[in-house]
Amino acid sequence: MRIAVVFRDPPPQSTRPGADRLRRVAQALDDRGHEVTVYCLPWWEQAGRRIEINGLDHEGVTFEHSALYYTRVPGLLARHDPDVVLASASPPGAVMAAWLGAWLARVPLICDWYGDEPDGSDSRWLGRAASRPTRIVAPSEFQRTRVREHGATAETTAVIPDGIDFSRIVTTDPGERREIAYASRLNDDSNLEDLLLALAELRNRDGWTATVIGDGPERAAYETQARDLRIGDRVEFVGDLPREERIAVYRGAHTFVQTARRQTFARELLWALACGCVGVVEIQGDSSAHELVERRERGMRVTDTDALDEAIEASWALKFRDVDETFQSFDDAAITGEYVDLFRRVGVEAR
Repeated sequence: MRIAVVFRDPPPQSTRPGADRLRRVAQALDDRGHEVTVYCLPWWEQAGRRIEINGLDHEGVTFEHSALYYTRVPGLLARHDPDVVLASASPPGAVMAAWLGAWLARVPLICDWYGDEPDGSDSRWLGRAASRPTRIVAPSEFQRTRVREHGATAETTAVIPDGIDFSRIVTTDPGERREIAYASRLNDDSNLEDLLLALAELRNRDGWTATVIGDGPERAAYETQARDLRIGDRVEFVGDLPREERIAVYRGAHTFVQTARRQTFARELLWALACGCVGVVEIQGDSSAHELVERRERGMRVTDTDALDEAIEASWALKFRDVDETFQSFDDAAITGEYVDLFRRVGVEAR
């Protein structure tokens, strides 16, 4: 299958989780044997419009003013003659350029709309970007609802979650045993204070330890809060860790607690659940994390912050695991297959 990816600012130009997700999808499709070309603004210094990165072709649409990107994409797509166009939702103007190019090439347009795209876009452009694609893919039902608020419909939207490399879990040795793990960038949205307050209620219970993964502007304040709550000796702040070390922590942990206020897709929670952790999720209005533990025996949802300590304590009554095979459905290969199946279905519908 020939797949054109309209992605104005791929990594390393963008560090958004949504940008990283689309990069992973494009790479996985290419690794699977599909002919994938990414149409982007060039950031490389070497001569030439095209560059290959990890075997994936990138086409620099314009080396001149970035505004020319939107006018040149449609013609490039028409000449490329793809079977499907896959576009990032950021910026919405690029979605419109991709739509025109897909229309000229007479192929479907799929838009990957993660939900962390920059704010401040003209609502009219957002509405057009939400209403023109053949399908919009969101990582969660939460984000699917948000896209529909911009003008998409139930029929034109689909949910495909983030994927993980399940084989890395199996081949990584568990770390030391601990009762609680938490991971997030430590900023205002991380809401780590709710977990620390819950753990303070459990300070008289012997034997538990907690590990906090992540760094950020609020780390020092959270470390101070842990000491003030007299649990500083039981809560370890380890900073950012590479994936293998995170997996080791999760495989050694009994419970993963999710309290962040904003999560389009709770990727670290997914990794932890696949590593066998019991998931305790504090439901937040701007987070989809609760979707990963709904209808799961090893998942608990909390609506009242005052009940978080009780949920954590209850989670310890469940048997310890260091791998949960039921999450193999989130393996990268399975998720890539969902994209391919979607491409084929919309291709048949378009005929």
